[in-house]
Amino acid sequence: MARYGKKASQKVKETMRERKRGTLKSGRSGRKVKSRKQAIAIGLSKARRSGAKVPPKKSGGSRRRTSKSRRRSRRSR
Repeated sequence: MARYGKKASQKVKETMRERKRGTLKSGRSGRKVKSRKQAIAIGLSKARRSGAKVPPKKSGGSRRRTSKSRRRSRRSR
């Protein structure tokens, strides 16, 4: 069974074209997107918003590996 629907691939295709033309811009900053991977991510998020068949976004890994108390004890050494 396919993971992504047709609508999702169409959205990604559109965003890739925008990137090639130089008209694709990122969210808040409004900077031009140059990265291929970022363009794909934007396309998939647009597809999610429009209700296309796209698997849920992977949640980011835990950035804090050590607890605050451990960091404090490391500094005092």
